[in-house]
Amino acid sequence: MEILKRINKLIEIINQANYDYHTLDNPTISDYEYDMYLKELIELEEKYPELKQPNSPTQKVGGVVLESFNKVRHLVPMTSLSNAFNEEELADFYNRLEKEVTDFELITELKIDGLAISLIYVDGIFTQAITRGDGQVGEDVTENVKTIKSLPLVLNDKVSITVRGEVYLSFSNFDKLNEKRLKEGLALFANPRNVASGTIRQLDSSIAASRNLDAFFYTIVNYNELGINTQSEALKYLTKLGFNVNPNHNVVKNLDQLLNQIKYYDKIRKDFNYPTDGVVIKINDFHQQEEMGFTARHPKWATAYKFSPDVVETLLKEITFQVGRTGVVVPVANFETVEVSGSNVSRATLHNFNYILEKDIREGDYVFIQKAGEIIPEVVEVNKDKRNDQKPFEMITNCPDCGSILQKLPEDANHYCVNLDCPSRKVNAIIHFASRTALNIDTLGERNVERLHELGYLNDIMDIYKLKDHYDELIEIKGYKPTSINKLLNSIESSKSMPFSKILFGLGIKNVGSKVAEIIVDHLHTIDNVMNATKEELISIFEIGDVIADSIIEYFKDPKNIDLINFMKEEGFNLSQEEKKIVDDHFFSDKTVVLTGRLTHLTRDEASEKLVKLGAKITSSVSKRTDYVIAGEDAGSKLRRANELGITVLNEEELLNKLNEQ
Repeated sequence: MEILKRINKLIEIINQANYDYHTLDNPTISDYEYDMYLKELIELEEKYPELKQPNSPTQKVGGVVLESFNKVRHLVPMTSLSNAFNEEELADFYNRLEKEVTDFELITELKIDGLAISLIYVDGIFTQAITRGDGQVGEDVTENVKTIKSLPLVLNDKVSITVRGEVYLSFSNFDKLNEKRLKEGLALFANPRNVASGTIRQLDSSIAASRNLDAFFYTIVNYNELGINTQSEALKYLTKLGFNVNPNHNVVKNLDQLLNQIKYYDKIRKDFNYPTDGVVIKINDFHQQEEMGFTARHPKWATAYKFSPDVVETLLKEITFQVGRTGVVVPVANFETVEVSGSNVSRATLHNFNYILEKDIREGDYVFIQKAGEIIPEVVEVNKDKRNDQKPFEMITNCPDCGSILQKLPEDANHYCVNLDCPSRKVNAIIHFASRTALNIDTLGERNVERLHELGYLNDIMDIYKLKDHYDELIEIKGYKPTSINKLLNSIESSKSMPFSKILFGLGIKNVGSKVAEIIVDHLHTIDNVMNATKEELISIFEIGDVIADSIIEYFKDPKNIDLINFMKEEGFNLSQEEKKIVDDHFFSDKTVVLTGRLTHLTRDEASEKLVKLGAKITSSVSKRTDYVIAGEDAGSKLRRANELGITVLNEEELLNKLNEQ
């Protein structure tokens, strides 16, 4: 027992030291003392492994090696924010809020440029870390996140909570990392954000531990269960629990205060030891957030103001061309490498012929480069003071890859290669199909697709599912190992069961994005219905117009595309979505319902499914738009909120009676 007491005491000392140093920036013991305590703890755990605690700070050293990351579905999606780039757009955002909410205040928070992460704690114990992924499904990176020294593995309260934040690499640690790589003759990292993102996805957690990542936390997902009413309260509670919360957050009460606060952040941001690219602006009150709700992509009650990007000058050496999956030929500016907003860039898209003409861009010009939204390099304008005798740009007439004559429709700014056998079109179609937003085939990224295409293994989408027939050949290729090949083949096989909407999007039908694919699937349900739909049927679907309808019909006229669909049917792809059976004249039809507490005759999922089939909309939070709250045993804050708002509350017996009425 004396040994266990000593282990627990060491854990207490080390956890407190980590909190003082990494969160409060106020070290209370020397580095030497810290190292000695940690060394003693490691030795005791090695000698008495049965006494090792599940959340010991020794886990921050890393050492766990995984074969791959498991995919995990977020219980609450991780949505992205809309963007504002200037004062006019901020004013538009503020005016939209005023139209929907009265008497509100905003909270501004510095936006950290890192990797979004979601953490789950059960009874105060850290249990899981999940990346954003596509917003619906992320990757379990628990072992790597454990190595972040400022992260509390045990909270100050025994509370079950889901929090979200941003993992980042400080500028000082980024510089140290590159100094080390320089001495070792390795390529230097481009910027801190890329390092943070890549480090979190390392299979060896000791690598993550060696890079000294950090994190700021800013969101409590289950705030309702904890009786928290505002974002400012949430940040205080996160700090109380032991999380590292960025101190740069302020409540503002009007547009003038908002603009002044952003100007202040913009002025001081260069002094921080971490990357930041803007300010997140939210309605402070959670109940008002719930009232406003979401668009298809973003919360209506928040936006991200992006700081004005750095603009630098460089020499445009050459304009080249690349061919996309739909055949669009895109001119690309190739310029002398220059650092923009923290990373080196040497290429930027010029979009189309009209874009070049409008800006009068010519080879040999000196041009100004910035990153749109701090991410994508773009040519802002030409420095015509330095122009000599550069020749005006002329658009090519033939495909740079296959030589086919390019086509341009009068109403379209783009030029197209219409040769369906064009190698570039084929490669980009495969890359799109395998991408994270489509079928999410692990390790089949752009470089791997290009290499397998060059080797003759990938010439169309169907070839992806024939790679298993070439296993013995692939393991003989340099860089391919049995482990990586098995991972790829397993991911390929599991991709067949992706949701039908993801598969439809993956086909790469012109003008059919991911959201449009979801809308089509919700209405037509099967691939045969989509293939056989008339233009009239398609445009009768809300949000589907003539252009999208024509693209779908044109796609399925091509015999090669029909062959692909038939191949998918034979391979057992998920090419349908069950039609939602909805009763439109029931008590719950078109009603917004919240379930809370424990039900005894049904599970919450069973009750939700029955309600949806009767036409109800199930939401997770109570607002003025809620019609009914179903309260089971031990109902908590949601029931209190319903009573405050005067919303009708039904118990389980009343729910069952209503369900059985029709």
